Amino acid sequence: MRTKSLKKNKINLVTLGCSKNIYDSEVIMGQLKANGKDVAHEQEGNIVVINTCGFINNAKEQSVNTILNYVNLKQEGEIDKVFVTGCLSERYKPDLQKEIPDVDDYFGTTDLPLLLKALGADYKHELIGERLTTTPKNYAYLKIAEGCDMQCSFCAIPLMRGKHRSKPIEELVQESEKLAANGVKELILIAQDLTYYGLDLYKKRNLAELLKALAKIEGIEWIRLHYAFPTGFPEDVLDVIREEPKVCNYIDIPLQHISDEILKSMRRGTTHEKTTKLLKLFREKVPGICIRTTLIVGYPGETEAQFEELKTWVKEMRFERLGVFTYSHEEDTHAYNLEDDVPEEVKIKRANEIMEIQSQISWEQNQNKIGQTFKCVIDRKEGNYFVGRTEFDSPDVDNEVLINAEEHYVKIGDFCNIKIEEAHDFDLYGFPA
Repeated sequence: MRTKSLKKNKINLVTLGCSKNIYDSEVIMGQLKANGKDVAHEQEGNIVVINTCGFINNAKEQSVNTILNYVNLKQEGEIDKVFVTGCLSERYKPDLQKEIPDVDDYFGTTDLPLLLKALGADYKHELIGERLTTTPKNYAYLKIAEGCDMQCSFCAIPLMRGKHRSKPIEELVQESEKLAANGVKELILIAQDLTYYGLDLYKKRNLAELLKALAKIEGIEWIRLHYAFPTGFPEDVLDVIREEPKVCNYIDIPLQHISDEILKSMRRGTTHEKTTKLLKLFREKVPGICIRTTLIVGYPGETEAQFEELKTWVKEMRFERLGVFTYSHEEDTHAYNLEDDVPEEVKIKRANEIMEIQSQISWEQNQNKIGQTFKCVIDRKEGNYFVGRTEFDSPDVDNEVLINAEEHYVKIGDFCNIKIEEAHDFDLYGFPA
């Protein structure tokens, strides 16, 4: 065991899971900094806080392995304390306390004041919008609501995050103004369900009004929409996307499946016909919109015929961006009562088939971009390339634009016009125009 030093404690915050967890970690770090604590994100530190994900099996395994790794470091005397927060400990706290007792304490998704107290800090209510952002300086996530009122059969999020709770427009504007003052140029709006925004506070779906308010903020150039639920989609949002230059022609709308039987079992509140009609409305109202979706294959009872229907539909819809999950059988969800009867190898095969179709669609769409010039934001430099994005691409999940750094110079964090000279399945290559 190493000898305890008299050096000041340093808190290392480790984030697992989605962008909503990144946001939560940034809030924790902002609170700790305001309390005079030395805090860093995924660096060195003798006190470790792990913000976990508990969404699907792979994420849960990653979270547990990360906890065990830091507990081992604690036992070896490399670090002093380990705290666990986030979705996994919200959902499985009693089990975790029993199985991994060497963690100093576990906290759920709404236990921020208690976590801060354990770290020797006080929760400061006045810190609206004060965060230590961990993303590149040019973009930041803006969580506009917490929780979800939908009861999708496969999803454990309501178990971990509770009911839908919108943040007031004034609070979000205030938070965004602070981000803009710190150099943020792109806001990525996130929630479990963006389209439900405002129903609890304003008694109506109020996403369009929020977008108009955010678009007035000086310094913000792009506003991007993530995680819109298809059922009850507010059509006035499409008008704002079309008319407001700052709102990207981009929307992320997880559709999960298209077979009526599967959609009904999933409790999605929609049908094949309604979904297709909604997507056509998107494209009519916002010509050139980039639609991102995610699908689930291998849901209980998914037949070959239903999967073929999904494949045919993906070919017809020609989504600009698409991702696929294999179904994960989650305790305490409605679908857990069903038999998880699609073998794992079949799930993986189906996911690969969908992605092969999407790769071809993406390649064809990218070929049409050769010779065109796009406004891009430059996120980082990687190897011999500057890496940027168009308004049709979200960080980490979508296509990228690569600029040869040996031949051209662009400033990280800035917008510039890039002419596309080469296109692959997902990435584009270009030079400053």
